[in-house]
Order: sequence, then structure tokens, then C-alpha cells
Amino acid sequence: MSDASIICSGLSFSWPDDTPVFHDLSFAMGGGRTGLVAPNGSGKSTLLKLIAGELRPTAGSVSVGGTLGYLPQSLPLTGDLTVAEVLGVDAAIRALDAVESGDVGEDHFAVIGDDWDIEERTRAQLDRLGLAGLALDRNIGTLSGGQVVSLGLAAQLLKRPDVLLLDEPTNNLDLDARHSLHDALDAWGGTLLLVSHDRALLGRMDRIAELGSDELRLYGGDFTAYEEAVRGEREVAEKNVRNAEQELRREKREMQQARERAERRASNAARNLKNAGLPRIFAGNMKRGAQESAGRAGQTHSSRVGEARARLDEAGRAVRDEQRLTLELPDTVVPAGRTVLLAERVRVRLGGREQFAGDGVDLTIRGPERIALTGPNGSGKSTLLRLINGELHPEGGEIRRSEGRIAYLSQRLDLLDLDRTVAENFAASAPDRPEAERMNLLARFLFRGDSAHLAVRSLSGGERLRATLACVLCGEPAPQLLLLDEPTNNLDLTSAEQLEGALSSYRGAFVVVSHDEPFLTRIGVDRWLRLADGELLETGAPQM
Repeated sequence: MSDASIICSGLSFSWPDDTPVFHDLSFAMGGGRTGLVAPNGSGKSTLLKLIAGELRPTAGSVSVGGTLGYLPQSLPLTGDLTVAEVLGVDAAIRALDAVESGDVGEDHFAVIGDDWDIEERTRAQLDRLGLAGLALDRNIGTLSGGQVVSLGLAAQLLKRPDVLLLDEPTNNLDLDARHSLHDALDAWGGTLLLVSHDRALLGRMDRIAELGSDELRLYGGDFTAYEEAVRGEREVAEKNVRNAEQELRREKREMQQARERAERRASNAARNLKNAGLPRIFAGNMKRGAQESAGRAGQTHSSRVGEARARLDEAGRAVRDEQRLTLELPDTVVPAGRTVLLAERVRVRLGGREQFAGDGVDLTIRGPERIALTGPNGSGKSTLLRLINGELHPEGGEIRRSEGRIAYLSQRLDLLDLDRTVAENFAASAPDRPEAERMNLLARFLFRGDSAHLAVRSLSGGERLRATLACVLCGEPAPQLLLLDEPTNNLDLTSAEQLEGALSSYRGAFVVVSHDEPFLTRIGVDRWLRLADGELLETGAPQM
């Protein structure tokens, strides 16, 4: 495994509409753990797809040493696949069962190969990732988003890869599942390249790789060391800009002073020549000489101003351009005594399994409550949000909602029409807003100019989340209740901070499902609920 590596040489890639992503990108990566960071839409997932061979470069080459494992950001959350099929072990297990039943056909041995212990290895891998007891014939449509992510990781580790690519592997994972992921990666010794916005996971990396359009810069150490290095670079760059600005002002001032001196000398010389009564031809030669001398001095100062301006431009390019979301949630006011939602004895079955224990779940939301819904993966948190939103209908009990709109951000990000543009989807969510106002709002979500007219299908995970947030939060009429299911998945750290600020100032009610406890604390949660073993319980704020 020590020789495993990733090599990209002169890599360029553009989308079919000629939108460029990379140009002449070259780097080599050896063993150890590398975290890949960049703002949403920079091409992190695209780079992993190029390395994995799912996309073909426009120019250049990619080579991988050894067996490759790849966990994409988008995993199937619905469908007819079984756990064994997702793990890629169904054929081998069927062949083993056939051999154990006395069928010694050569085709069975060919399928099994050297994997005579595949069932034991599969069980052990599932146990390590917190999926003990998960039936191999279970349909993945009955699993939670976090369970599907852990299952996808197990599938890749079962390949015994030399190189492992992971795209946002902590999305939807509860705290226990994250710890299991950490332990699994610590025990694995190959070349790891992962995309993540999870500070805790990035803090376990050996190095951080910062992705640009034509450069990948490596920083030794974990994410904290990277942030310190970037902060130092920013301070130096900003100081250089200030110095270059001062130099440019000085050069401009000296050029103006030189011009004024030259004009005074020329004026004095003209008067002196006139008073001296010199022959006209001689006076003309002296005047031209003075003008030429002034012109040469002016050219010198102009050149120095141009050089100072070039140094300022170069210093400015070194300053990082950090685009930030500008989120302002609707000015919704929910009176303290109003009942926004009343759910009594709600029961539902999914995939033949009862989701809630006993007589079902009871939940009342009054006024502008700020509720965190926590619990382990598979406990039914997303199911409860879908019931509140009316996407699922209870098989027992009753749900009553107030007249106000409920805005729902699904974990699956399936609200938008993939074939329509961001602007078209937003227009459908807010048809009564003037177009100029809609475009201004989209710009606050970093969809400016041509990017607002991209098809949703072509967006990165973080961009798709931003587009969905725009439609959910700014749709009409203004929502009285927000249901947000893992809203920070795929968001870069800067955008997540902006979302925190917007939710902190929101005056309606919200229910947020998240495994990011610091995020929940920062958005001002005042009511904590935990769903576990089919029961919904009131809890206090966690001890941070």
C-alpha cells in the first residue's frame, strides 16, 4: 500500500456547455490522509469523479496506483437494492450457499474466488461501522440517510482498496456513526483523499489540499494548521496590498508634482526668453529642448506609476476572494400562544416496519419555538418531518397544522426540477416576486449572472443545497414553520456560518434535524427532542 498514489498531469476539464472547471492541473499524492477543501462549486466532487474514472478529462491524464475505492456524495436513498447488493457481496454469498448445499459447479467457485470468508468479513465490517444486526436481504429504501452512508463506506472498505476517495462521508451520520468512521479510517493504511466540511474529520488529516482551477496547494498538518497558514497568508497579502496602495499614491503624487514643476519652468523660460530678446530660431530651439526634457521626465514618472499599479494588481490577486452567502430569512412573526402544529398518537409503517413505539408519537409546536430533533441513525427523524410536512400520511393518529406555510428542506434535496434552471425553479417557488427581485435574492445565495441559469442537474452538492435553500426560505407565502433536515450537509464552512446567522434571527418556528451539536447551539435552539427506540422524549441541551 505504501506505493499507492494518485497522479494528475496537465488535467483539464470542461462541462459539455464549455464551462471550464480545471485547466492544466498537475499534482501527485502519496500515502497518508489528505483532506480536500475549497468553496462550494470549485470542482471537488468533479475531481474525485475524474480520479475514479467516472468522468473523462478534456485534456491531460489521471493515474491511480492500486485498487481504488470511491464513495460518492450522492447515494441511493430509495430503490429495490438489498444491503448485500449495495455491498457487492450478493453473488459471492449466493455461490457460497450453493456450494454448501452440494452444488460444486465451476461457475460458483469462479464467483467466490478467494472470498471464502466474505460473509464473516462483511459482518465484521458492518459491526465496525455501527451496523451490527443489519440483515443482508433488507431493502435500502427502509434505511436512514446515515445508515446508507455507512453502508456505502462498508462496501468500499470490503474491496480492500489501496486508494480511497470519500466525498462528504459524514453527511447524515449521527455521533456514534462518526466515531465509527473515524476508527475505521484510523485503522486503514492506504492513500486517502476525502472531501469534507466536517472540522472534526478534517482535524484528523495528515495534510490539507486546497483546490483551485489550475493549482492544488498542499499544506502540512491538520485543518487547524491549514487555517493558521491561510490566516498568515491573508495577513501578508493584505499588508502587501496596503504597501502597494501607498506606493501607488506616492508615485502619482510625485508625477503630479513633477508635472507642475515642469509647467512652471516652461512658463518661466518663456518669459525669460522674451525678455532676453534672443533670436526667434534660438528661442525656439531652447523651448523645444525644455519640452522634450519635461516629456522625458513625465514618461519616467508615468512608467513608475504603471509599475506601482502592476504591483498593486499582483498583490490584490494574492488576497483570497471569499464569496459569502447573504441570508435574510422572511420577516415572519409567530405569536407566542399560537399552535403551529398538533400531532397526536401518530403511527406509520415503512417497509413493513413500525416506526414509532406504543400508541405513536405526540408533538405540539407553539409560537416561535426553536426545536432540535436528535437521535441515532434510523430512529425515524426524517420520517417524522415528512409526516409533519404532509409528504407521508399517518396510518394512525392525527396531525393538525395552522394556516401558515410549512417550508421543508428534505435530506434528499428532491424539491427542485433537475432539468430546469436555478432561476426557473426559484420563479416557480416565488411567482409573484418581480424578476429583478428574484435575481437579487439568488445573488445573495451566490447565484449571480450565468450561474443562475444553470440546470440544477449540473450543480455540485453544495450548490444544489444553496438553490434548494433559496426556494425553501424565500418562497411565497413566507413560512411560519421551517423543517430542515441536515441543512449543513455539503455546505462549505463559510456558508454554514451564514446559515447560522440567518436562523438565529428568524422569528418563526423551526424544527432542525442535525447531528452537529455546535451548530444547533449557535442557532439558538430552546427545545431539544430526542427520538430513539420509537419514542420522542424531551431532553435538555447537550453538554458541549
